[in-house]
Amino acid sequence: MSVEAEQELKQIEKKVTGADLLIQTLTAANVDTVFGYPGGAVLPIYDALYRSDASFKHILTRHEQGAVHAAEGYARVTGKPGVVLATSGPGATNLITGITDAMLDSLPLVIFTGQVATTAIGTDAFQESDVMGITTPVTKYNYQVRDLAELPRIVKEAFHIASTGRPGPVVVDIPKDISTTVANIDVDADTDCHLPGYQPNQQPNPLQIVKLAEAISRSRKPLILAGAGVLFAEAADELKTFAEQLRIPVANTLLGLGSFPGTHELSLGMAGMHGSYAANMGIVDCDLLINIGARFDDRLTGKLQDFAPNAKVAHIDIDPAEIGKNVETAIPVVADAKKALEALLDVDIPGNEQGSWLETLKANQQDYPFWYDRQDTFISPQWLIEQVYRISGGEAIVTTDVGQHQMWAAQFYPFSKPNRWVTSGGLGTMGFGFPAAVGAQLGAPDDLVVAVVGDGGFQMTAQELSVIKERQMPVKVVIVNNQSLGMVRQWQETFYEKRYSESIFPENPDFVKLAESYGIRGMQADNEAEVADVLAEGFSHDGPVVIDCRVVQEECVYPMIAPGKGIHEMIGVTK
Repeated sequence: MSVEAEQELKQIEKKVTGADLLIQTLTAANVDTVFGYPGGAVLPIYDALYRSDASFKHILTRHEQGAVHAAEGYARVTGKPGVVLATSGPGATNLITGITDAMLDSLPLVIFTGQVATTAIGTDAFQESDVMGITTPVTKYNYQVRDLAELPRIVKEAFHIASTGRPGPVVVDIPKDISTTVANIDVDADTDCHLPGYQPNQQPNPLQIVKLAEAISRSRKPLILAGAGVLFAEAADELKTFAEQLRIPVANTLLGLGSFPGTHELSLGMAGMHGSYAANMGIVDCDLLINIGARFDDRLTGKLQDFAPNAKVAHIDIDPAEIGKNVETAIPVVADAKKALEALLDVDIPGNEQGSWLETLKANQQDYPFWYDRQDTFISPQWLIEQVYRISGGEAIVTTDVGQHQMWAAQFYPFSKPNRWVTSGGLGTMGFGFPAAVGAQLGAPDDLVVAVVGDGGFQMTAQELSVIKERQMPVKVVIVNNQSLGMVRQWQETFYEKRYSESIFPENPDFVKLAESYGIRGMQADNEAEVADVLAEGFSHDGPVVIDCRVVQEECVYPMIAPGKGIHEMIGVTK
């Protein structure tokens, strides 16, 4: 064969479709898991996946919302971007809740959506939706591929944007004709991303570090508020060292739980609407509040005028848009939390006598702990969470839906390690907890994953039981079953004179039989005497288990801050 013929043959062999190119690009990006659901606009991609020797596995969820929540759970546990693939139209729109959830909670996702052919865009073609228009407000960035030659660059940029700076979701919309086009394009995994307009700042300004160090040295009542930014920056060790060296107490946001050991003597627990008395009063009384990686959400602050009224506020955050957005900030530090803490640890900060401050906070913890009444018939839900903690040894990855059970898990399951707590914060998405457990288990296959869910939220995504059965994933589902939409019912009790409008379930399915219909072990505990044995047996089972726990319907989450009230105006602090 002539040299010319060999070169021509090599050129032919290098020709690939856009779908093939996407699979190759994902492989080059070291993707190991893709969550998805096929449909017409992505059939070329799924055909390429079938024909390929891709190193990653595809998880066929039973609904696109299950796919995106599973990707969120995977991202939260591993720190790597969760990858999702869905078809056009309803496939893409079914992802919107999860995309928005990831945007508010800063989770790195890369979502690939199919689209009708470029010639049909804008014609209201079958299963066409304006993915770019719909997702622009709820993504960190989005792309629509119009030239196959740009696909490798776009995919690489998508992963870079999703996982750097403040993490978030990125959507890549791929028209069907782009997937089927044949071209001669190489995948160069070593190509750098050149994004002049996107340069997140990692390193803190040294002058701001000096200002913060000086403020700490003058403070007599300092307090650290640790958010999820500590976890994203992998700065838990630095936070612990910093707090211990200077003897500064630490309160956590809901999403920051686990960034500082919940059993540590300096831990005040969760702050906010259902936070501990010690944490909330610590924020009210402190003279220096050091926010590390939290965004001053309204569920944390309550009435802004009453939030940290006596404190100089320092805010360390990688997203400059968050600093000063809700709370006036005296010392802004735009930086990665790990880099900022490392810089602070390099400064010789004189220690202060804070004995009386710590004693006051400790007394508040002892005098006003989280409390509950034990029940004679049904299970006390707070006690149930304590049993989950005891039997799991505090080592489980816990995922939750949103509602009362979520708050009880945050209150009564102390997290001592990072990335063991997977929940929906900013959007408050029911149906999140169970599929998030699927993703968490795939991300951490050797760990115990417990999905603590409500009977309402579980029924929104229960179809993903098929996935854990199909793959024999040992996820343990604990249903906190109060036959109601618990938090809705609590608000109706507290603020609507007990007008329980559509918040009580007259009938629930038999969750044991539901689990068994999927070929999964189902168990039930009707009272506290049965809980220990049922949980122990269920958690020791080597496959998936669904455990239905019948809890008190009228139980409320306390403490609680009413809407419009200050963080110090807690109700239900004591019995």
